[in-house]
Amino acid sequence: MAVDKDALFRPRCPEDNVELPGVGTVRVRGLTRAEVVQIAKGANDGKDMEPLSLSLAMVDPQLTEDEVRQWIGVAGFGEIETLNQRINELSGIAGRADKEAYKSPRK
Repeated sequence: MAVDKDALFRPRCPEDNVELPGVGTVRVRGLTRAEVVQIAKGANDGKDMEPLSLSLAMVDPQLTEDEVRQWIGVAGFGEIETLNQRINELSGIAGRADKEAYKSPRK
């Protein structure tokens, strides 16, 4: 069966709601391969990896990198880790060491 060429260019990253206890529900999506590569190129020893990846993956509410940094500054470790794990699952990179997944995305 031939692939519809237009289907290749439509966004299709899966999305999911994630409950943050005491805060509410946020919606996140998987990262595209191009975004994973962008994160890998822009990461300075992992320092900027998390704010960039979360700002790209947050669907509702949408957050800038600076807003994510503010959030990371006040959120508990588990809150952000829960989101990172779900984003990695939706992106197809779960189970790989986070930094390694961004260094060498699957082909």
